[in-house]
Amino acid sequence: MILNYKKGSDKCMTASETLKLIAKQWCNLSDLMKLAGVGRNNALIIKSTIKKRLESENYYVPNNAVPMQEVVKYLNIDIPYLEARANTMKEA
Repeated sequence: MILNYKKGSDKCMTASETLKLIAKQWCNLSDLMKLAGVGRNNALIIKSTIKKRLESENYYVPNNAVPMQEVVKYLNIDIPYLEARANTMKEA
């Protein structure tokens, strides 16, 4: 899966846009759709999977969002790589 790419869309998120988005504490459904590059139904599945796992570990998770840290972990987003790319783009 190519992160941050939605089929049929010409717009990919840049490294700095992705970093700005993952700097939030909570991830709502639209954020998850952007980060994973999926539609609403698949984003709901991802959100539900993360929420169920956290609740099984006895954490409270609100209905409308999941912790961004868990989304980053689930999607295996490489933050140091994104930071390096964003710094490279600033220098150019």
